[in-house]
Amino acid sequence: MFAAGIVFAISLLLTIALFALKQWELSRARTVAPALRERADLRALQVKDLALAARKDLSKLPPHIVLIARLLIHEVALGIAALARLLERQAHRLADYVSHKRGFEKRETRSEFLKKVAERKNGDLDTTGGNGHNS
Repeated sequence: MFAAGIVFAISLLLTIALFALKQWELSRARTVAPALRERADLRALQVKDLALAARKDLSKLPPHIVLIARLLIHEVALGIAALARLLERQAHRLADYVSHKRGFEKRETRSEFLKKVAERKNGDLDTTGGNGHNS
C-alpha cells in the first residue's frame, strides 16, 4: 500500500510538471526538446499498439487457462504470505535475542503503594479498616 502511494504521488507530481511545462511553452511560444518529444511520441504509440494487440490476444485464451493463471497467482501470494509470517517470527526471535530484558525475571515491587494496590486487587487486604475488628 505504501509503494502504491509513492507511485501515485510521483505520477501526480510528474503530471503537474507536464502541465506546467506545457503552460511555459505556450507562454513563450517555444518547444523544449522537439526531437526527443517526437521520438517519445512514437514510442508511446508503439506501446499503445502493443497493449491493444495483447488485449486482443488475451481475449482469445480459453477460460481455463485464465483460471489456471489465477490459481497460480493465488498460490504464489499464499507462499509469499507464509514467507512473511516466517520472517516475522524470525524478527521477533532476533528482537528477543538482542533485548536487554532477555533474562527478565519479575521481582516483587519495593513500592508500598503498589503492594497495597495489588493486595486490594487480589482481595488479600483486610476490609475491616486495617485494625482487625469491624466498626
